[in-house]
Amino acid sequence: MTTHHRVSAQQVQDETGRQYHIGLAPGEVAPRVLLVGDPARAKMVAEMFDTVRCEHGNREYVTYTGTHQGLEVSVMGTGMGPDNMEIALVELSQLIERGTFIRCGTSGALQPEIELGDLVISQGAVRLENTSTAYVHEGYPAVAHPEVVLALVQAAHAADAPHHLGMTATAPGFYGPQERTVPGFTPRRRGLLDELATQGVANLEMEVSSLLTLASVGKHRAGAVCGVLASRPRDTFIDDDGKRATERRCVEVGLAALHLLHAMDAQRGDASCWHPGLLGG
Repeated sequence: MTTHHRVSAQQVQDETGRQYHIGLAPGEVAPRVLLVGDPARAKMVAEMFDTVRCEHGNREYVTYTGTHQGLEVSVMGTGMGPDNMEIALVELSQLIERGTFIRCGTSGALQPEIELGDLVISQGAVRLENTSTAYVHEGYPAVAHPEVVLALVQAAHAADAPHHLGMTATAPGFYGPQERTVPGFTPRRRGLLDELATQGVANLEMEVSSLLTLASVGKHRAGAVCGVLASRPRDTFIDDDGKRATERRCVEVGLAALHLLHAMDAQRGDASCWHPGLLGG
């Protein structure tokens, strides 16, 4: 005889609503969140805030909540991979209703015209990972919210940041899943990167499709902008100074996009989505 067990919400949060993995309780996170992988990058973003009212770390999840140019925002370091992003989105969804999430990450370019240090703004993502299939059909699209895409494009343009709008592929790992060979570990499959490049995919990383899919399921607004640290067609990698500059440029664009989205919300009124016809309306 098989016994089936259901896991209740009370088993992943305490009596105050504090979440098991991210360690946050109601009121400790803003409705607008930048998601970065590296906890050190989260600290860098927090140093750009006017004020920080909450700082919390649990496991690899590091979160700062405060104000940036008068707007309340949070930044969370999620660690790496689609599974880490799943935990973050599911638990944040218990604390935020209809939130706005922007991933400010790093990636490798798959198209030769994309230079090191450029930004890629995701229209959607190829779901090479299978974390999101625990929630949706394999054919379910991972798409960015149109308002977030527009805000990121406008922010990148205003910052004079070289950027590209395109599709992102999300791999479940860094080495074999991205066809990297290291001593003792040879990828089982070859040719995936060439297939993706032929299909016009702009960049490759490890979190975006999980974010976009789960944000859609949870009725949130989400998007992503990733700095390019490697060019796979050229087999080149950015230097340390370029890496730091690219990461900062990426988060500056993400923060500016949150302000633009706040302005869009004020203009939208009862419309289901912001559109250019609302300008001056």
